[in-house]
Amino acid sequence: MTRIIADISVSLDSFVTGPDPAPDNGLGSGGEVLHTGAISDDPDDRRVLREATARSGAVVLGRQLFDVVDGPYGWDDKSGYGADEVGKPAFVVVTSSPPKSVRLTDLDWTFVTTGLPGAVTAAHKRAEEASSDSGKDLDVVLMGRGATIGSALDAGLVDELTLHLAPVVLGAGTPLFTGGAPRTLVQRSMTSTSTATHLTYDVLR
Repeated sequence: MTRIIADISVSLDSFVTGPDPAPDNGLGSGGEVLHTGAISDDPDDRRVLREATARSGAVVLGRQLFDVVDGPYGWDDKSGYGADEVGKPAFVVVTSSPPKSVRLTDLDWTFVTTGLPGAVTAAHKRAEEASSDSGKDLDVVLMGRGATIGSALDAGLVDELTLHLAPVVLGAGTPLFTGGAPRTLVQRSMTSTSTATHLTYDVLR
């Protein structure tokens, strides 16, 4: 069964970037520490990353994050989604208009202009196709800024929320939550490592 999983790194004071994020400074000032777990050599960090990327049938992201990862300081062969851990899933971008060009032409990009629900529907279809091809259940992963995750939760689109809680207080930046409808979560797992606390919740609709 294909599930919709929101996955994001966050500071102790609930910021997903530091101040002043930009295409050439995607995590904002001081925000690099949020992704320490993703590049850590800690075996538990590596296991969490490996298990998460291995189940990715399709990935949804917003246009702001796409501009970062496809920009000159973005992903490359060593720093892309799940680099060295998994094959390349389909990527679905929520945007008001597709870009005129794409730098990362070796990745499978789909640009959806009908909003987040339409993007999730398109990604769900791609994940089901990948599941059929691979013979195992693969999921849709929502990644990106707080607005994408928050909007998906508000719309009741998320089955599972995974937070990578970094041991840092940023003081300012892009908040993960800015209000919205209340959601009841049930904690399913917790893994504490030298760089982060990895928390997984089921989202009750």
